Amino acid sequence: MFIYGKTSANAISVMSYLATDPSKRSGSSEIAKTRGISQALTAKLLTQLASAGLVSGQPGPGGGYTLAKPSSAICLLDIACLFEQTEPPSVCPFGHDWCGGKGDPCPLHDTIAGTIESNRKFMENTSLAVFEGKPPRMPEKKPRAVKKKG
Repeated sequence: MFIYGKTSANAISVMSYLATDPSKRSGSSEIAKTRGISQALTAKLLTQLASAGLVSGQPGPGGGYTLAKPSSAICLLDIACLFEQTEPPSVCPFGHDWCGGKGDPCPLHDTIAGTIESNRKFMENTSLAVFEGKPPRMPEKKPRAVKKKG
């Protein structure tokens, strides 16, 4: 079942930051701090996203990253497919090759297939345009646990 993982979630977070103001160049440190992702991971993701043609980078003073295409032309699936297997594996509870093989499908086949298809449509139909104009908030700090002496 395709539900994107942590790397895709982080890449989508980076891209959503860039989509908040598509005309602004942003550095990896700024994006990392605002999104609560390590700077090293953010830089690595931006490199991969640039290689895929989804972001453009400019080095030096005044440099940074921007979306390489209009936000409306980049969907969540475009990002996730760089980091995830997007073709659904067999998730039949009766075992591999049960559904789609000989005989009737398992009792959960239609529900599982519908869930996978719904997720795929959501990913395909949701573009980064939904993030334009939204403020890129800082992550909330969780209070540190205080150890009791005693």
